[in-house]
Amino acid sequence: MDVPKLLLLTAAWLVYFVLHSLFASLGFKRTVARNHPEWMPAYRLAFNIVAVGLLIVPLALTFLWRGEPLWAWSGTWAWLANGLTALAVVGFAWTSRCYDGSEFLGLRQWRAREKRVEDQEHFQLSPVHRYVRHPWYFLGLVLIWTRDMDPAFLVTAIAITAYFVVGSKLEDRKLIAYHGEVYKRYRERVCGLVPLPWRFLSEAEAEKLVRQP
Repeated sequence: MDVPKLLLLTAAWLVYFVLHSLFASLGFKRTVARNHPEWMPAYRLAFNIVAVGLLIVPLALTFLWRGEPLWAWSGTWAWLANGLTALAVVGFAWTSRCYDGSEFLGLRQWRAREKRVEDQEHFQLSPVHRYVRHPWYFLGLVLIWTRDMDPAFLVTAIAITAYFVVGSKLEDRKLIAYHGEVYKRYRERVCGLVPLPWRFLSEAEAEKLVRQP
C-alpha cells in the first residue's frame, strides 16, 4: 500500500469535489450572471464539459495506481455483485427517461439563450422519485460498492460516497430554493440516497403533491 499515492488520490478527489460544488452553487452562478450575463446561456453546457474533463485526473490515478485486491467477489457473491451492477446500469438507462435530457446537458438553455440562473423545470415526480430523491446517486453507490476493491479503488469509493452524501444535501438546498415548501414536504416523506420500504409516496400522493401550489 503506497500511502503517499493514496493521499495524493484523496487530494485529487477533494479538489474535484470542491470545484464541482463551487461551479454548481447558486451563489457562484449568480455572480457569473451579474458580471457576465452573456455567458449564462452556455453555463450549464460548459459546466458539464468542465466537470467531465476534471474527472479524468482522479479516475486516471485510481486505475493507474491499482494494487493488490483487498477483497474480490467470487462464487455466488460474484454473481450477486455483477447482477446488482447490471441492474444499476439498467436503472440508469430507465431513470434517464425521468429527466429532461436537454435541460440536464444545457442544450435547451443554449438554444433558448436562457440567462436566468435557476433551472426552469417545474416540480414533478417520476415513478422512481416516489421512492428515492436522488436515484442516480443511489445507483452510483450500487455500481461502486459491487466492484472488487484494492486500496486505490477503496479511496475512490469512500470519497465518492462521502460526496454523494454531502452533494445530496447541497442539491436538496438548491431544490428548496427553486420549489419552496412543496419540496420540503417531499423531502420529509422520501429518503435521499437509499430507498426504504416504509418511506415512499403512492401514485395518488405524488400527484397531489405535484398539484399543490
